[in-house]
Amino acid sequence: MSTYDAETRWRLILGPAGKDGLGAADAGEGETADLERALSWLYDRETDGEASRSIARGGPGSGPEHPLDVPEWINQIHELFPKEAIERLESDALHRYGILEVVTRKEALENATPSLSLIEAILRCKSRMDSHVLDAARAIVNKVVEELKKRLCDEIEHRLGATPFRHRRSRFRVARNLDALRTIRRNLQHWDPDKRRIVIERPEFFARVRRFGPRYQVIVVVDQSGSMARNIIHAAVLASILWKLPSTRAHLVVYDTEVVDLTPYVDDPVELLLRVQLGGGTDGAKALRYASELVDMPHRTILLWITDFEDQADKLVREVTALVGEGVTVFGAASLDDQVRNAYDHGVAQAVADAGAHVAATTPRELVGWLVERIRR
Repeated sequence: MSTYDAETRWRLILGPAGKDGLGAADAGEGETADLERALSWLYDRETDGEASRSIARGGPGSGPEHPLDVPEWINQIHELFPKEAIERLESDALHRYGILEVVTRKEALENATPSLSLIEAILRCKSRMDSHVLDAARAIVNKVVEELKKRLCDEIEHRLGATPFRHRRSRFRVARNLDALRTIRRNLQHWDPDKRRIVIERPEFFARVRRFGPRYQVIVVVDQSGSMARNIIHAAVLASILWKLPSTRAHLVVYDTEVVDLTPYVDDPVELLLRVQLGGGTDGAKALRYASELVDMPHRTILLWITDFEDQADKLVREVTALVGEGVTVFGAASLDDQVRNAYDHGVAQAVADAGAHVAATTPRELVGWLVERIRR
């Protein structure tokens, strides 16, 4: 949220009630208009007929307009407001108006329509969920993730002309096909604290496929600042697919001011997404520096960097220059979304491109196409 002059701040505080004293605001779009609509969506629910006048924005008869559903509103405030303001808005929405229950109550989640917007809201509100609500949220995330995976898998198979996945689940439930790591992860919720052991209710098996030829190393690095939620969803799905390709070895690294390597969970994008912590600052240079330490064969390494480039250009350029100089192919995705949103710092993106990176705002399918062509060379 930018710094605003006193008049703008009073408009946001008073809402329609301030029109008499401040005059009508200029009509149009922009961040200020978006802030006003987000606040109005919540606080214009107040009425003026109570015995003691409330401190709500708005005046008599200024009823609420609801152009957004709850998940969309949650996502919007995380993109517009600083952390302290988000916490207050969410607290008022939940405790004052009871309208966040769609993502904090199990019954409401079970009846909700799975969508990307709903997953974004779940990721942003998961700290408010108990274990039962998280189970319902996990089911929704899984459904949407499976749909995204199928679309991208179909695209990869079409471009490669064959079924490329090395760890398909096997119907042959024999010991040599046991996927021990996946089995443990999928059954962690069945930990018996008295016996100090995991009760295996659902063993996982995979079919082994021989690998041919040297593999590409693909390192996916994702900015997890608040505005990047949808990009992280697509990145998690993409990384899980790359992990299964016989021609690639995938890593997934997320960052804000700190760097977290989520590669151990890359085969399970649902669990991975529920471990992501959205928000905070950003230090892309630190993340790129960490990724450089993972590189084994620079000329067979692709670094997919998903970011809005809201960062310090000089530090990013220094790290990108070093990576490219070693022979690493760097692709900076300013957006990884079917809507290809254009909200990123164009100046920093250009500086990174000048340093030798490929930079584009792209859809997941377009990025997969570029990646497959690069691997097939």
